[in-house]
Amino acid sequence: MDEGALRQIECCLADDEARAGALCADHHLGYSMPIGGIIAYENAVSPSGVGYDIACGNKAIKTNLKASDVRPELPGIMDEIFRNLEFGMGRKNPEPLDDPLFDDPAWKLSPGFEDLKPLARSQLGTIGAGNHYVDLFVEEADDALWVGIHFGSRGFGHKTCTGFLNLAKNRQFSAPPAREEMHAPATVFSLASSLGEDYFAAMKLAGRYAYAGRDYVGARVLDILGAGSVWEVHNHHNFAWEEEHDGSRCIVVRKGATPAWPGQKCFIGGSMGDISVIAEGVETPGSKSLLYSTVHGAGRVMSRTKAAGRKRWRKGRLIRKGGAITREEMNEWVEDIGVVLRGADTDEAPQAYKRLTGVLGFHKDALRILHVLRPIGVAMAGPEVRDEFRD
Repeated sequence: MDEGALRQIECCLADDEARAGALCADHHLGYSMPIGGIIAYENAVSPSGVGYDIACGNKAIKTNLKASDVRPELPGIMDEIFRNLEFGMGRKNPEPLDDPLFDDPAWKLSPGFEDLKPLARSQLGTIGAGNHYVDLFVEEADDALWVGIHFGSRGFGHKTCTGFLNLAKNRQFSAPPAREEMHAPATVFSLASSLGEDYFAAMKLAGRYAYAGRDYVGARVLDILGAGSVWEVHNHHNFAWEEEHDGSRCIVVRKGATPAWPGQKCFIGGSMGDISVIAEGVETPGSKSLLYSTVHGAGRVMSRTKAAGRKRWRKGRLIRKGGAITREEMNEWVEDIGVVLRGADTDEAPQAYKRLTGVLGFHKDALRILHVLRPIGVAMAGPEVRDEFRD
């Protein structure tokens, strides 16, 4: 148990609007609400609970190829994925996309919100940095080749969260983020207020945006592979849903937690050197107590700074101080299990994460594992990237 995360979820549960909560096994400290936390509110929503990377989520695609079909060309394939998709902070899509979401009337709901549209247009279909990735997996039971994708609403989502947290403090929407410590009390908006209504609509638009971006990246990877899609699963894990629990309607905020209603499929990522799984929720007392939620990943065992050290740029060179994990140690781990790695930094090394099998063991009465996937190719932004939009 992470005592800081426990302190945060207890603080969230103390709010008048909070009706129930849970903490998943991959939990760790977050801003205001812990990663892996779930809170059910009565007619209210928390933008600090949803977080800055609104609608961050996972998509998995089972292709019509076998892993053995691509293994001889895997280094070249990962080069092409890394070269032709946009990894990194502030990156723009060189082929800007159009989408019906840009015509949604929600863009006009709040002063300053529509000003984010040019940024959103330019970044749609970019992946970002931090723990965001495009992976290739093998399901060893049948040698099936899978694609896995993890990222969210990019700068648009980050600035949407910042804007509404600013409005809550009577600041301008476009003002810089207010500097608050990690244990700041949750910001909670009543859905009976115009601010709450506007945020909820903006959050849903960011959700459409994240889905569209992951769909685009998935299609690009299939094109690079020359593959077709056989089956797909797609979930947010930083979002708020209107749901019914124990006969009452409520708004359930899941921060780094995945919806897992009975029969609902979900893609849960491990780390670059660990398995990932496709699972489905089941009806049990355990799943009910979790508000029909599950983990979104393995969860960290050390902070990014502890893993990779402090980084700064000096005269065009990246200077690193400290760090518990070396590049050589990270590379040795992934090479030993047969992963072709492109990019990434040691804050995302397998050594910085829990093992997914152990984490899932705490949720075994609430989940059914359908597919076990082992990574064979991983692409992430490299160490030179700083990303304020990460999960």
